[in-house]
Amino acid sequence: MPHTVIEVSRSTLKRLPLYLHVLEDLHRQKQEYISCTALALKFDFGSIQVRKDLEVTGAEGTAKIGFRISDLIRNIKTFLGWHNVQDAFLVGAGNLGKALLGYRDFDLYGLNIVAVFDKDPAKIGTRIFDKEVMPVEKMPGLAARMHVNIGIVAVSAIAAQEVVNVMVASGIRAVWNFAPAPLEIPQGIILENARLTQSLAVLSNKLKCLLEEETKESVPCPM
Repeated sequence: MPHTVIEVSRSTLKRLPLYLHVLEDLHRQKQEYISCTALALKFDFGSIQVRKDLEVTGAEGTAKIGFRISDLIRNIKTFLGWHNVQDAFLVGAGNLGKALLGYRDFDLYGLNIVAVFDKDPAKIGTRIFDKEVMPVEKMPGLAARMHVNIGIVAVSAIAAQEVVNVMVASGIRAVWNFAPAPLEIPQGIILENARLTQSLAVLSNKLKCLLEEETKESVPCPM
């Protein structure tokens, strides 16, 4: 029987980690069950939306009892691919790269940065969080031997496309891009852009509107 691929919206994929964070906290508090209504109250989502989101993971609740929290955690992690740790290469040993390397909770979400690369001779050979910075030229050989599928781009916009080209040539199948630049990738490669500036733009605009509302200035604010 052929495997059925479930199409899921980006909005649902973004909400599932939010649920997971709350569920893991409740699990640590020894809470055993939770309803969609109770989970929805912790966010600005309706209970119907929460139920639909959880259903895509294959989670099954019990009437009048709700969902077993431990089962929900397992289902969400399995659906997101976080039940097995995926190794990743990071390119860019600047401030952003150092911050990503220093984030200790990635392993909780199925990501393990196993190597870091850079083109700057001054950075090559130095160590960041006990990982040696290697020249980008070493990536293809290491990717082939280690079967790494994920590449993280933490370089400048100017250098990003060149880095992605090397990643793709090395056999990387999925790229997590932190560079503020549009990238061209061949068909069959997954690209996810982490748009920090877009998120900041939304935050800044909402704050601007809030402050102007408080001073009675008429400005249309986003919802």
